[in-house]
Amino acid sequence: MRNVRIIIAAPLLLGSCETVQHVSETLPSALEAGWQGERVCTLQHQAETHRVLRCTFPPGVGHERHYHPRHYGYALSGGTMRLTSASGTRTVTLAERSDYSSDGVDWHEVVNVGETTVVYLIVEEL
Repeated sequence: MRNVRIIIAAPLLLGSCETVQHVSETLPSALEAGWQGERVCTLQHQAETHRVLRCTFPPGVGHERHYHPRHYGYALSGGTMRLTSASGTRTVTLAERSDYSSDGVDWHEVVNVGETTVVYLIVEEL
């Protein structure tokens, strides 16, 4: 299997977390965003410099439009995701254990269009 570099953001559950500051104050961060009113990510760890999110996308579940600061992502389990951003819409198949890094994302939204649950760890800079 090949590694696929894609950017998927994820919201956090815990209200005690600080919100990442970003130029787009009108969009939720990965911390606040969800899917149809439900959160898709949980906070695994937070330090002064970074936080770790675990984001779970069963088939048909996505992540509403949101932004990301600089971050690193790792796929605990793979699958097929449809991503929409300013550059258009594309469908990608992720390999389990694939990873990527990003300088940040002004906005994007995703939905799991496959038949398997996709799970990511996202490490965001604060």
